[in-house]
Amino acid sequence: MISKDMLELLFRSASIQRWNDHIRPHTGFRELDKQAHKIIFAYILAKTEEDDRGTRVNWQALIEGGIFEFLQRSILTDLKPDVFHRLMDQKSRELNEWVIEQIKPCAEGQGEFQRKLADYFYDPDYSAFEKRILKAAHYLATSWEFEIIHNLNKGFFGLEQTKQNITNEVEEFYDLAGVQKYVLGKKTRNFMDMVGQLRFQQRWAQSPRVPETSVLGHMLIVAILTYLFSVEMEAAEKRIYNNFMAGLFHDLPEVLTRDIVSPVKRSVEGLEDIIKDIESSQFDAKLLPLLPKQWHREIRYFLEDEFQSKIMRDGQPEFCTSDEINQFYNENQYNPLDGELVKLCDQLAAYIEASMSILYGIKAPDLLRGKEGIYKKYAGKQIGGLEFKPYFDYFSSMI
Repeated sequence: MISKDMLELLFRSASIQRWNDHIRPHTGFRELDKQAHKIIFAYILAKTEEDDRGTRVNWQALIEGGIFEFLQRSILTDLKPDVFHRLMDQKSRELNEWVIEQIKPCAEGQGEFQRKLADYFYDPDYSAFEKRILKAAHYLATSWEFEIIHNLNKGFFGLEQTKQNITNEVEEFYDLAGVQKYVLGKKTRNFMDMVGQLRFQQRWAQSPRVPETSVLGHMLIVAILTYLFSVEMEAAEKRIYNNFMAGLFHDLPEVLTRDIVSPVKRSVEGLEDIIKDIESSQFDAKLLPLLPKQWHREIRYFLEDEFQSKIMRDGQPEFCTSDEINQFYNENQYNPLDGELVKLCDQLAAYIEASMSILYGIKAPDLLRGKEGIYKKYAGKQIGGLEFKPYFDYFSSMI
C-alpha cells in the first residue's frame, strides 16, 4: 500500500522555487513545474528516437527514472545547478545513499520500487539510454526556463556565463534527433511552448491556496499516482505506460480553454459536453498538427474519453471496466488503459491539494466545499481491485 509519506513527498516540490535569486514570474517556476515539463520533453525525445532512428526505448525504465529523479530533486531541494552538479560529481554515491534513506520510509513495503531506485542511482549501466534521454530533457526544460529568465534579468552579472553553460550542456545531446528538431525551432519547439504555458495556469484559481500548483505540475502528480497504483494492481507493462501517459497528458487541452472549474461546467445542462467539443476541435486544429502524424492515434487514445477504461481490439478502442481489464485484458496485446484510475487519481490529487492548504490555515470556502464533495463522491470507489478510501482518509482530518 502506498504510504501517506509518499503522497506528501510528491507535493514537496510544489514549494521549491526555481531561479529564486533572479527576477522571475511569480508562477510556473517551481520544481514541480520544471519536472513535469521535463517528463513531457522526455516523451518527445524518446518517441522521436524510436521513429527517426529505430532505437528501442524501455518506456517503463524511462518513466521510473523520471520519477526517481523527481524524488531526488524533491529531497535535495533548491541547490543551484552548478553546485548540484559539482556535488554529484564528487559525492554522488554518498548523496544518493542519503536520498535513498530519506525515501525508504515513504516506500515501505514496496521492495521492487526500492530495489529499482537503488539500481538506478548506483549502477551507471542501468537504463543508460533512458538516463541520457532524461538528462537531455532536463537541460531542454532548463533552457526553456532560462529564455524567460534572460529576458527579465538582462545586465545581471554572470547571466551570460549561465547562458553559455546551458547552451554547452544542450550541445552535448545534439546526437539525439529530438534535440536537433527542438533547437532548429521546428514544430516540436512550438508544441513544448504550448505545454509550457500550463506552468502559468493555476489550479483552484478562484481560491487562495498554499502551496499553489499549476495545471502542468498537477498533470505530473496524477501521472505518478497512476503509475504507483498501476504497479499495485500488477498491471502489464503497456498498461502502466498508457496509464502514466494518459495521466501526464489528461489536462493538456486546457492550454486552449484554460481551467474551467467543475461547478461552472455543471451549472447548465449540456454545457460540459459543449466544452468538451470546443476542447476537441481546438486540440485537433492547434495542438495535434505540432506533433508527427504517426503519434496522433496514440495521443487521441490518451485524451479521447480520457476517464473511460478501454482496450484495443481489432485496431479499434473498446470500452470496458478496470475490473474487466484485470480479469481478461491485462496483457500488452490489448493495449489496456485505466481511464477510471486516471479520473480517481485526478480527484485524489485535487483532494490532497485542498487538504494541504487547509492544514496550512488557508480555509477558503471553495476548498472546504471541494474537499467535502470529492470525498463523498470518490473516497468509496474501488477500481481494478484496489480500495481508495484509505488514501483519502490519510488527509481527511486536515481541517
